[in-house]
Amino acid sequence: MEYTYVATCLFGLEKLLGEEINALGYKRIETIDGRVTFTGDDRAAARCNVGLRFAERLFIRIGQFESDSFEKLFEGTKALRWESFIGSRDAFPVKGHAVKSKLFSIPDCQSIVKKAVVERLKKAYNISWFEESGTKYQIEFFILNDVASLMIDTSGVALHKRGYRPLSSAAPLRETLAAALAKLSRPREDVLFWDPMCGSGTIPIEAAMLANNIAPGINRRFDGENFAFLPQSLWKEARDEAKDNIKTDSKFEAYASDIDSECVNLALENCRKAGVNNCVKVFIKDALEITTGGRRGTIVCNPPYGERLMSIPEVEALYVKMGRHFATLDNWQIYILTSHEEFEKLYGRRADKIRKLYNGMIRCNYYQFFKKK
Repeated sequence: MEYTYVATCLFGLEKLLGEEINALGYKRIETIDGRVTFTGDDRAAARCNVGLRFAERLFIRIGQFESDSFEKLFEGTKALRWESFIGSRDAFPVKGHAVKSKLFSIPDCQSIVKKAVVERLKKAYNISWFEESGTKYQIEFFILNDVASLMIDTSGVALHKRGYRPLSSAAPLRETLAAALAKLSRPREDVLFWDPMCGSGTIPIEAAMLANNIAPGINRRFDGENFAFLPQSLWKEARDEAKDNIKTDSKFEAYASDIDSECVNLALENCRKAGVNNCVKVFIKDALEITTGGRRGTIVCNPPYGERLMSIPEVEALYVKMGRHFATLDNWQIYILTSHEEFEKLYGRRADKIRKLYNGMIRCNYYQFFKKK
């Protein structure tokens, strides 16, 4: 059976997510800020949850309709075939959000959607009360410009939580964003990949998973595995496919270093859990003392912004020192993510390319230095 899927992502990652969906062989319908809509068979639920590196969640869209009043929201929701997905004993909580729409009260929308689904299921199952003790089907509504999309979340725990990082440093970088930073730096087997401010090691771990084609969701579970309308065999097939696609002969090498020994210990443990400790070397080192060792290399890092780590003056002094020291690293390419608007001035060099990304709710620039100064 063919479904319409919605994959959500951090702002700025839509293009990367769309390319992943294409690579899996599915047809994109629409791309807007923070989400990509596409069609696929039931196998797509498993393959995309296991394999999408840049997605936050994967939804099955049950229906879409104009909704500029509570009455339209109720009737539109009630008209959908919820009984094809939700059983008589299943749980179906509702959450969601609205953007640029007349229906801006989220609690009211939640209540109306819930009531509409109940009324539909009452008629379908000929019962008046729902115990909601069975499988959980998280219903999510998204209302944009007075058009409502009603969906069921197949992921459960957000997809950026791969399972290898139960512990993290004081200012953790979301795994999906770390994967994007790595992807945009074009990691290669003959070029050393180095994060000299590695924190809990997320960037080099994601780079190693990318280079070795290790699917991000291969070692975790998803809510969709409990859905009656999605055969259990699909999830085993998706994991088997992902395991078969892992590169076992890659010569990719990454360094994860930090001046903080606690961060290094965290990174070591996370690398082990992610299964990339064979290609990521973790050690203590001051970022302002690293050298090329005569090798070709790429630096990718997420230094403090002054938001949660260090004060603004301390951060600015660090950027000045980074610019001076990184300029000594021969012809290495440098990729730096920060929210500081004066970064280039402090760093002492104009970036060859800048990409706008979001670290959570923090708007950042990804400064990319390709050419020799």
